Amino acid sequence: MKLTSKIRNFAIVAHIDHGKSTLADRLIEDTNTLGKQKVEKDQILDNMDLERERGITIKAHPIRLSYQVEAGQGETYILNLIDTPGHVDFTYEVSRSLVATEGIILLIDASQGVEAQTLAHANLAKSLFKKIIPCINKIDLPNANLDSTLHQIEKALNLDPDETILVSAKEGIGIKDLLEAIIKKIPPPQGNKNEPLQALVFDSWFDPYKGVIIYLRVVNGLIKTGDQIILMSNHKSYIVTEVGVLTLGLHPKEKLEAGEVGYIFAGIKDIEDVNMGETITLKSNPALQSLPGYKKEKPMVFCSFYPINSSDYSKLGEAFKKLRLNDASFTYEGESSNALGFGFKCGFLGVLHKEIIQERIEREYNIESILTSPNVLYQITKKDHSVIEVSNPALFPNPGEVLKMEEPYILATIITPSDHIGPLIDLLNSRRGKQKSFVSLDDKRVILAYELPLAEVIIDFYDKLKSLSHGYASFDYEHIGYRESKLVKLEILILGEVIDALSLVVFHEKAQTTGRSIVERLRGIIPRQNFVLPIQAAIGSKIIARETIPAFRKDVIAKCYGGDITRKRKLLEKQKLGKKRLKQVGKVAIPQEAFQAILKI
Repeated sequence: MKLTSKIRNFAIVAHIDHGKSTLADRLIEDTNTLGKQKVEKDQILDNMDLERERGITIKAHPIRLSYQVEAGQGETYILNLIDTPGHVDFTYEVSRSLVATEGIILLIDASQGVEAQTLAHANLAKSLFKKIIPCINKIDLPNANLDSTLHQIEKALNLDPDETILVSAKEGIGIKDLLEAIIKKIPPPQGNKNEPLQALVFDSWFDPYKGVIIYLRVVNGLIKTGDQIILMSNHKSYIVTEVGVLTLGLHPKEKLEAGEVGYIFAGIKDIEDVNMGETITLKSNPALQSLPGYKKEKPMVFCSFYPINSSDYSKLGEAFKKLRLNDASFTYEGESSNALGFGFKCGFLGVLHKEIIQERIEREYNIESILTSPNVLYQITKKDHSVIEVSNPALFPNPGEVLKMEEPYILATIITPSDHIGPLIDLLNSRRGKQKSFVSLDDKRVILAYELPLAEVIIDFYDKLKSLSHGYASFDYEHIGYRESKLVKLEILILGEVIDALSLVVFHEKAQTTGRSIVERLRGIIPRQNFVLPIQAAIGSKIIARETIPAFRKDVIAKCYGGDITRKRKLLEKQKLGKKRLKQVGKVAIPQEAFQAILKI
């Protein structure tokens, strides 16, 4: 019997906070993967403090389990599990995991039902022809609604509710049934160990001592220590120094054969050399073609970091370099601002991705930074028909040079209780949304599909969505390309000087109200000076809003008791000249709250 017939490769996918990591814990315990080792903490596979504190999975975590079936002859099966993130920002992690597996456990919260990411993950699995095992979790909760959830599985996901497995990951109910279903329903991997090596890279990490750790799924052939491999995307060659499988650590083996999931070390020092979706083959007997992989995910949200203490600039650069080693989707490059000095422009997959990087910078590297407002990547066609991509509003070309501007759009899917439809539709319309579909999921919930500019959802959209729906709405999106929009660059001037770090790109109809809101907010945040301080919002050379912070004034005529009025006037004129000279050389310190105020607007 072939080795592959005893292997099952699968991933757990779900909406955020539906219990993926808890279910993974129970599967690890029930397969006795830890042996007699005591489980001292929950979320066994989550190895970041942030993952534990926030209760989310940020990075996909593979692990190899060994399970002996109870029915039949008690045969032992190898289960390669990948625990995936649930937040929409980390959908690329889910797509990688699905490519390396034959099936998924689609986990659904019994009290919340089908959510937006549940629907998105199911559609992704169907498009890749993966076997889906629907699984309802948290059946022990008093507010669990199994009948409604089963109905949603049939209507929204178009899956057979009779195949659904009922579990409680917290209480350990139904775990044996789920393991048996994995064996019976998920097909074994197809592949031939005698064919030329084709191994798919689905993740990588950086080890400071051994270099890049490549996580791979062997599709055909076999790989062992000492083999000379080729990365087919860039044709770089390396010698394999270690091969192994992934349990709760790295366990070396002699070889990995077709159908297996594991890791290799090959002395690779630069993580940039290893692309996600990469195909690895042998130099001595290369494969004729690469495996169908997936495109490298491009950052869609950009934000600049400026250290509060300028001496921390090089320290911040080193911190970004280390974070980049284990997160290939994060990008950064140096830039400078007239107002804030030297900093870095960083690219992220979404707002949560940005928050994770920001918190790790503060927590792990103890660096305080000023962050600019998030922006998206715009495509600008100039009048000479050249096309440029710009993510920093300060670098936008003059309006006279622009033929057209295009911004990225998304297709947003929102599942919400029907009681909150009105406020949510108002919110979507105010963000330039265009309704594509409106479907009743059951008598209490609906599915909304809207096309929206990405720039309208990257700052506070998710918070407002949760607030208006009292926390019950869920949100997922996919990128659908670029569309032409009428955009303008809104500049903020303080003391007549453009503060490039406060510049924004806004829809032309919102420019007036946005500019007015910003200058009013800044007037209450920027401290008073010894001179009059004008704050202006401008589009090109046109001032569209202004606020003035009055100067501190010393009572220079307090010492004058009566006498000629000309003496008082002389003192006031002297003070006036002094303030004018001070204004000419004055510099204004802009607090971090000023940048946060723009985010709130």
